[in-house]
Amino acid sequence: MIQNIKCVIFDMDGVIIDSEELHKKAYYEVFNSLNINVTDELYTSFTGSSTLNTFQKVTSHFNLEEKPEDLVLNKRKRYVNFFEEDPNLQLIDGVEDIIQYFYNEGYTLVLASSSAMVNINRVFNRFNLNPYFKAKISGADLKASKPHPEIFEKAAILGGYDKKECIVIEDSDNGVKAANDAGIFVVGYKNPLVTNQTLKNADMVVSNYVDLKAHF
Repeated sequence: MIQNIKCVIFDMDGVIIDSEELHKKAYYEVFNSLNINVTDELYTSFTGSSTLNTFQKVTSHFNLEEKPEDLVLNKRKRYVNFFEEDPNLQLIDGVEDIIQYFYNEGYTLVLASSSAMVNINRVFNRFNLNPYFKAKISGADLKASKPHPEIFEKAAILGGYDKKECIVIEDSDNGVKAANDAGIFVVGYKNPLVTNQTLKNADMVVSNYVDLKAHF
C-alpha cells in the first residue's frame, strides 16, 4: 500500500491522454520541412522534454539557422490541426475513473506537463478535467525541461504539500528521472502504445490504472 500520500501529480501526454502520436506527426512534419533526418533513437531522447527544449537540441544537432522559438510555433499549429480534426482522441483507459477516485477521496491533484499551457487547457477543456485539479503547471513556462526536477518541485509547492506526501505518475524515462531527482515517489505508467521507454528507475510500474488504485 502507498501510504501518507496527500497529493497526486499527473503528467499529461501518455498518462492522461494518448496524444503522443499526434505530437510525433506534428514534429515530423516540421522535420521534413527542414529536410533533416531525425532517427527514432534521437526522437526517443526528446520524450518528456518541452517543445522548445526539443527544438533547441534539434537546431544545435543539425546546425540549423532557424530559431527554435519559430519552430515551436510551427509545430504547435500542426498539432492543433491534428488535435481538432481527430474525433477519436480519447482519455487513456481508466484514467478518468482514477482521477475521480483520488478527487472523491480528498487527494489534491496537480497537472505537471511539458506541453504548453495552451495545449494543456485544450485537453482539459475538451474532456472537462478542470474541476478535479487544484493546479496546472507547464514545463514550457520553466527555464529547465524534464529530466530537470524543477517542474515536479514546483508542482509539489502548488499542491501545498511536502514532497514526501506526493507521488508522480509518469510514462517517460525523462519524467521518471525528473521525479527521482526531485525526491518524489514516482509511479511509471506503462502505456501500451509507448514501447521505447524503460521506466526502470520508477519506484513502481503499473500497466493499468486498476492496478494503481489497488495500492491506495
